[in-house]
Amino acid sequence: MTKMMRLKKDVKEKRELVNIVIDRFLPRKDEYPKVLHKAMRHTLFAGGKRVRPYLTITTYQLFGHMDKKILPLAAALELLHTYTLIHDDLPDLDDDEKRRGKPSSHIEFGENIALLTGDALLLEAFKMMLMVDADADFKAKLIKEFAEVSGSEGLIGGQVADIECEHKDFTADEIDFIHLNKTAKMLTTSVRYGAMLANAREDDIKRVTEYGNLIGLMFQIVDDILDIEGDVHKLGKKTGTDIRGGKATYPKLYGMKKTKEIVNDLKTRAKDIIGYYGPKAEYLQKICEYITTRRF
Repeated sequence: MTKMMRLKKDVKEKRELVNIVIDRFLPRKDEYPKVLHKAMRHTLFAGGKRVRPYLTITTYQLFGHMDKKILPLAAALELLHTYTLIHDDLPDLDDDEKRRGKPSSHIEFGENIALLTGDALLLEAFKMMLMVDADADFKAKLIKEFAEVSGSEGLIGGQVADIECEHKDFTADEIDFIHLNKTAKMLTTSVRYGAMLANAREDDIKRVTEYGNLIGLMFQIVDDILDIEGDVHKLGKKTGTDIRGGKATYPKLYGMKKTKEIVNDLKTRAKDIIGYYGPKAEYLQKICEYITTRRF
């Protein structure tokens, strides 16, 4: 079995573990109000890659832990991520009618239900974090960082900056702010949480944080590329939406050739940083390849 095949097998196994945790945690789709609980599951179980939970679990394992203690924390990150996808797809934001090959939440259930579904998933994410097997002070620390990363100085701030740069000239600093906050911070938090729950040393947390920043930025830049070169059927949604929406993207600022060079540079740097841990970090190194070569 090749290294990439082993990675794909590992991704699949961990995705299934996270799916089980989420399925058991959420209200059943036939619980009242049915439309809300059905909508929550609609996007969550539409075939997501579970990259963020995967990074959390694999970083946790990097520091010698193999138990299921990490799963609620990994699942909480996926709930948060799915809330952002549902809101991103709304007409007032990215206006995407498909998500992972299925109708977006607002197409399936209406804009009002989709908006409230995203809100519900965000709150459920915080609730799930309380299930983490740790002392109260540590959980408070996790939740504080979670709120900061997802709020006005993180994810939402990046989304607002993204809107403000539409159909305008933008600078390298502006697009880096958008990509680092809108996307990268959540991937960085994913690896940080794995290290933190594993009681990693401060220098280790600093190292994986740098790794997370690099792969997070890389992930969003690859999204920019796929919006231009991606296959509609593999992506599960329309391409060219960034261009039509006048979005700030790396190809728009740097051109496609330079953008791909930047991706390769980020990949090399990320692999070098996590390579500090040797063979134990094999999957975290290979995930860099997975991100840069993905087609959806």
